[in-house]
Parts: sequence; C-alpha cells; structure tokens
Amino acid sequence: MGVLNTAELLITCLENEGIEYMFGVPGEENIDLMDALIDSRIEFIVTRHETGAAFMAGTYGRLTGKPAACLATLGPGATNLMTGVANANMDNSPLIAITGQAGLNRHHKISHQHYDLVSMYKPVTKWNTQIKSADTVPEIVQKAVEQSTREKPGAVHIDLPEDVAGMEAAGSPLPVRSTAKVKASEQNMNKALEIINRADHPLILAGNGIARAGAAKELLELVEKQHIPVVQTFMGKGALPRDHERNLLTAGLSGNDYITCGFREADLIITAGFDMAEYPPQNWNPDGRTPILHVDSKEAEVDAYYPPAVQITGCIRTNLTALTQSLPSQTRDIEWVKNVRTQALQELSSFQESEGFPVKPQKIIADLRDVLNEEDIVISDVGAHKMWMARMYHTSHPNTCLISNGLASMGIAVPGAAAAKMVHPERTVVAVCGDGGFQMTGAELETAVRMNLPVIILLWRDNGYGLIEWHQKRYFERTSHISFGNPDFTELARAYGLKAYGISHAKELKPVMEEAVSLQKPVLIDCPVDYSENMKLTEKLGNILC
Repeated sequence: MGVLNTAELLITCLENEGIEYMFGVPGEENIDLMDALIDSRIEFIVTRHETGAAFMAGTYGRLTGKPAACLATLGPGATNLMTGVANANMDNSPLIAITGQAGLNRHHKISHQHYDLVSMYKPVTKWNTQIKSADTVPEIVQKAVEQSTREKPGAVHIDLPEDVAGMEAAGSPLPVRSTAKVKASEQNMNKALEIINRADHPLILAGNGIARAGAAKELLELVEKQHIPVVQTFMGKGALPRDHERNLLTAGLSGNDYITCGFREADLIITAGFDMAEYPPQNWNPDGRTPILHVDSKEAEVDAYYPPAVQITGCIRTNLTALTQSLPSQTRDIEWVKNVRTQALQELSSFQESEGFPVKPQKIIADLRDVLNEEDIVISDVGAHKMWMARMYHTSHPNTCLISNGLASMGIAVPGAAAAKMVHPERTVVAVCGDGGFQMTGAELETAVRMNLPVIILLWRDNGYGLIEWHQKRYFERTSHISFGNPDFTELARAYGLKAYGISHAKELKPVMEEAVSLQKPVLIDCPVDYSENMKLTEKLGNILC
C-alpha cells in the first residue's frame, strides 16, 4: 500500500472498527472519500436524499447494535442529514455521520455553502469533531465508534474539510478495544431486593434498553419467578411475549388507557431499560409518589415525577439475573392483570370481521398481525397510524415493531424498512406509512428496488395530516390546514418498479397482504383508512375507569 491521504486513512480506520455500510449522497467536497470507498470493504449505498441515508443508518444501528455510517456533503447536504442523525441520537441508535466541508482556508469568512457544522451538530449528537490534521484520524475514529456504541448509544459526527481530506497521512488504525460489563454495587442490589420484597403490587415498565441489551430472556426469568406484570413502552414492545399472562401490553398514549389502572395499582414501579423520552413520567406517576426501582445502563435523568428509591446501573442483563437469583419465588394476584389484558385484546379482535370502508385502523392491524410471523418486522412511520400501531400491534420479540418515539420524525419508515431488510433478509419487513410521511422520503423506493430489497409498504391513506387533525379536533373541535392532494400511489409505485395494489373493500386487505408476502419483491399496498375512529378512541379512553 502506498502513502494514504486523510480520506483513505479515515476509511481504513472505519474498516478496522468493523463498519460495514455507509449510506449517503456524494458531493463535490467529499470526492476524496468517495474515491477511497472504491477499494474499501465498506459497502456504500447511494440514497436519494440525505435524510433517508441517516434513517437507514440509524435503523441498521438499532437492529444490530453496531453503527453504520452516513455521508453528506457540506451545506444543504449536511443540514438534510441532520434530521435523521438527531432521530438516531434520541432513539439511542448508534450512528456515525460524516460530512464534507469547505477547506480550512475558507472558514474565517462568509463562503459558499459553509456553515460551522460542528456547532450545528453539537445539540443532536453525543460527540462530534472536525478533522484538522491527518495524524488525529485514528484517535477520532476510535473515539467516534466508542462514543456511538457506549451506553446509552447514539449518533456522533465527523466533519472533514476538503483540503484536509486530500492531505498525505502517515498514521494507521489503532487496535480495537473492548469494554467490560458492569454490575451494580452490592449495597444498591441489597436495597433493591428489600423494596421488591416489601412491595405488594410491583409493576415493571420495560423500555428500549431491554432490546439494546438483549435482555428479554433475563426479564422473562424475573417475571416468572416473581409473577410481576409488565407494561412496555412504544419502543420496548416485545420485551415480553404477547401471549404471556403477565404482559399488560403497551403504554404511551396520553390520558387514560387500560394500563393506567395498572400504574394506579402499583406500589412499586421497576423501570427496566427505560428511556425518559419514551413515555414522560408525569403521564404514569402524576403525583411523583410511587417509588421507582431504576434498572438501566445509566443513572436516571432528574425529573420531579421520577424519584428513584434505588438505582441499579450497569449491564442490564447481568443485573436482572442478579435480582432474579437473589429473590424468592413469589405468587401474586393476577385477576386485575387478566382484566386489563382481556379488554385490550378484545378491542382488537372485535374488528377482525369489520367490512367498513374506508378500512378501520383496528381492522388493518388485526389483518397485519394475522399475516405476519412473530419474528417479522414492522416499522411504523409517524402519524395517526403510529398511535394505533403502538397501542394495538402486539409483539413477542424485541425490535419486531420499530417505532421512533424520541425525535419521532416523519419519513422514517420507507428507508428504515430497506435497512431492516438488509439486516434480516430472511424476515418479512413491512413499512406502515401515512400518506404524509410517505411523501417525505418515498423516493427511497428507488433505493429499495435498486438493491433488490423485497419490502412491503402498507400505506394508510387519508389525504391529510391525520394525527394533527386528531389533536385539533380534541382541543378545538375543528380543523385547520391539514388536507392535501395525493398522486395515484399505485401508479407511482409501479413507476419505481414495485408491484402495487389498491384496496377497494375491507375484505381484500388480508388476501392482498398474504400475496405481497409470497411475492418476495417490493410491494406497495394503498389502503384508504377511516380515521373517524380517532375521536371515538379519544372518547373511549376518557371513559375508562379503574
């Protein structure tokens, strides 16, 4: 190998740290990086928009626990990339963002497309920096990877000026380092055991950290030994199998719901892998008086409604196992748990035979759940459909229903589904989209087709911003500026090279989804949805009594 330039050394160091994919859009200021990728083991995936590139990298990171890179040029490329980077950071998904930049000789003055990207990216990343000399590259790359993957994971950013990228570089990659698993202190563990043994009605709130830690098995062992019911956040779905008698399903909607009764019943809430952004504590501990046992990789964020009596921090798997081994077997009354489960499950099953058209949200979800296997993956975009999916699409394994609930950015589903199919080609992957979110990143259909990724796009069409309409009606009893026009989505999908179906009757939906799964090619299903059910749900939630 001859003398490397900075860009080549950067790619070599990323390879050394195990980076396999980079998603992005090439630009003038990153041509040295693009050239370095030609002979690299890193596979570069050309996307149609920088936001889509970051969504793909973030989804890859969420599913694998390993960062992928995403690349943009300076100026508008970097600002486009930022939304997906911020989304990954708030969802605690590892990601490495790389931006091209103007040469150092232009940084002291107003210059074409130049912004201080390190300052701009600081609020939306765990760590970021600019490469100003080639000899810092090995350290920067290793720190970036470690910061991205260390609990809690997130996004990091490396800015590479175009003149630095072409400079001669003499360094080499650093040896890859490993990190040790941390067990909670014996003192805190003893306190935790004491408050669990003292509780009559403990409740576990399982979050995204269970999936990140691969701790579903350890959580199940604790539940079965102590017979403690579990409720999951939107991002914690699948922490406990959906058919388990102690599974109180999903919490996260504001206001009353069936699970509100569970929180009111609890005299101890054990949060396991819970991230504060998933479900504000004020919603489930409104007076801040219910004691909390915090089991997570990091200490709890300060919050008036989240008063940890004890904090068990470190490796979630290790600490859950330690709790289980030290606690006695316990039998607890489950009648109220059965009642909550029965009501929640009946609400979904009662719509299985619905023939209303446009199709009821509950019907769409019931059919989708019937068609997919337990390990298949659904990724929900953001909109009214997200609230229905979060509440009613029940899962048995972590990361089989992906919902972004930190930044909660519209447009994640189509590029996210493409990345999910890359990670799990053996599984069916479905993107559940509204027509608003779909149009924001729908150009990534071309990316999916070009890469031969047989994803299914299940489009809930209502010709407007349904979630905003829901809130407007709830608070003002009227709507404002939420309607828009749509193309013929089936023709649009066919133009991109997808197989496309339009649903004209509720009874068509399930057979069409079954056919889409069997085709093993990219498919779009255009399904009109009846969002009059939104306000009916609001009324129903308001009438739930514990």
